[in-house]
Amino acid sequence: MEKKRILTGDRPTGKLHIGHYFGSLKTRVEMQNSGHYDPYILIADVQALTDNFNNPEKVRKNVREVMLDYLSVGIDPEKTTIYIQSMIPEVAELTVFYSNLVTIARLERNPTVKTEIAQKRDIFGESVTYGFLGYPVSQAADITCFEGELVPVGEDQLPLIEQCREIVRKFNSIYGETLKEPEAVLSGTKRIKGLDGNEKMGKSLGNAIYLSDTPEEITKKVMSAVTDPNRIRKDDKGNPDICMVAYYHNLFTNKEDYKTVCEECRAGKRGCVACKKQLAQNIIDFLAPMREKRKYYEDRPELVDKLLITGTEKARQTAKETMKKVKKAMRLDYFDVWKI
Repeated sequence: MEKKRILTGDRPTGKLHIGHYFGSLKTRVEMQNSGHYDPYILIADVQALTDNFNNPEKVRKNVREVMLDYLSVGIDPEKTTIYIQSMIPEVAELTVFYSNLVTIARLERNPTVKTEIAQKRDIFGESVTYGFLGYPVSQAADITCFEGELVPVGEDQLPLIEQCREIVRKFNSIYGETLKEPEAVLSGTKRIKGLDGNEKMGKSLGNAIYLSDTPEEITKKVMSAVTDPNRIRKDDKGNPDICMVAYYHNLFTNKEDYKTVCEECRAGKRGCVACKKQLAQNIIDFLAPMREKRKYYEDRPELVDKLLITGTEKARQTAKETMKKVKKAMRLDYFDVWKI
């Protein structure tokens, strides 16, 4: 049976956190190990530059950090092709071709783009750059240049996949059936909340536990997590439904112990400090194998470089094959047909 190709990735703007793990990385590893898929994962440094164009060193540094996080959670370069976006010039070329098929008005109507522009007014003010407004076009090129069939995304990213499908349909209607329409695969896990109760855990929000955090860092962060504001004393009855510590216990504590946590909280038999210490230890234990694996690769930077180079070379070959078909469809294959 032919394996379906998965295309996904992350922007190298910082280390990855537990929100990334439960939101996508865990599923990627499971799909990789199932043997039913051909996963491609891009480190999206070009996309990262759309709102970090004035800080290229930040992006460069985090390419390696993201790769280390991938390796630490069990993404296997023998089973998954990991590559650096900027090292595939064919993607930039396809982005230019696609830009003729999308109007400015359509990009401005994209709900995901509208939301992200609003969130980045401190960067763009009232005048967004062409690169940021047009990143759904380059994302469509990212997916289709590698013939991605399945794209694991969160619900907030669905408009981007639909825009990609529109571009593919437009291309095929003009130039003939050439490209595959990708399908979105929704993550079964909702977005993980931050330690402060924010609906989003984010690098820029200061409310994240990173996969690479030390036990001391984890403990410090968990001890600052938001709890039931109505609970003043240890024996006050609490509400675990509005407590971030209970929320994280549900992720990192076994079901029986989690049930006990909630029951004791509601009965006023569990203090918040003890509850936080238990949670911190559970998170430390959960992340310990990842930290150990990360340390192995941190001590071998040449191996990490080799894995990135090998994956990128493989990905580029795939992109070249796709672009050969695209140029033939667009009648741009001059040197292939001219008789000299």
